[in-house]
Amino acid sequence: MSSVAESVNKRAIAGAFGRAAANYDVVAKLQQQTGEFLMQQVDGHPGKLVLDAGCGTGFFSHCWRQQGKQVIALDLAAGMLDHARKQRAADYYLQGDIECLGLADGSVDICFSNLAVQWCDNLSSALKELYRVTRPGGLILFSTLAQGSLDELKQAWRGVDNYQHINHFLSQQTIKDACQDFRHRLISQVYRQQYPNILPLLASLKGIGATHLHCGRQQGLMTRGRLTALEQAYPRENKYLPLSYQIIFGVIYRD
Repeated sequence: MSSVAESVNKRAIAGAFGRAAANYDVVAKLQQQTGEFLMQQVDGHPGKLVLDAGCGTGFFSHCWRQQGKQVIALDLAAGMLDHARKQRAADYYLQGDIECLGLADGSVDICFSNLAVQWCDNLSSALKELYRVTRPGGLILFSTLAQGSLDELKQAWRGVDNYQHINHFLSQQTIKDACQDFRHRLISQVYRQQYPNILPLLASLKGIGATHLHCGRQQGLMTRGRLTALEQAYPRENKYLPLSYQIIFGVIYRD
């Protein structure tokens, strides 16, 4: 299974998300939309103990608790986990890596991971870990960004320079292949946002901590001239700047 990129700097990614923690929920509308849809896929499952893998601020840990579940909130970023703890979002808190969970085999009923596994080195290993810690009869619910996400921004940057500014996202086929050993179903949806100009568009990415490239930070300072050039190169729809996200939702049944 090919990974997202040759090397993922998880320390830098954790730092970026940790710095975004305080204002994350204000700007993370996409995460809230996808997380709400993902929670609906539980479809009345009676499991009581939920692992929120990549919990972020604990927004959905809190939602699970409101449904009467016990929740383990796990995140790579200490800043996010501290924020979740201050909000009393979960019952337990664990700083850790989805690809190497510090939990026993078959210890949780439901694994929930909303827009987090795209930051992993290898999707297959992440899903195998989530499967390992889930009890037989349990569920693994995940969502991830797929190839096609942020294509408008990628197209605009091509009109400015030759650097790689957008993260590499896995193809839908690669995501399907990562699930092939499990009984599963996948749902594909496109989410589209619109912005009046380039600054709020870029701020939406920075605000959710997602500006770190898997292969390193973008090249070149963001000068006013580069901002102007980027906005001029950006494809418009009815005077607005569109931004698309290709989201794959996965439900894996723990047999």
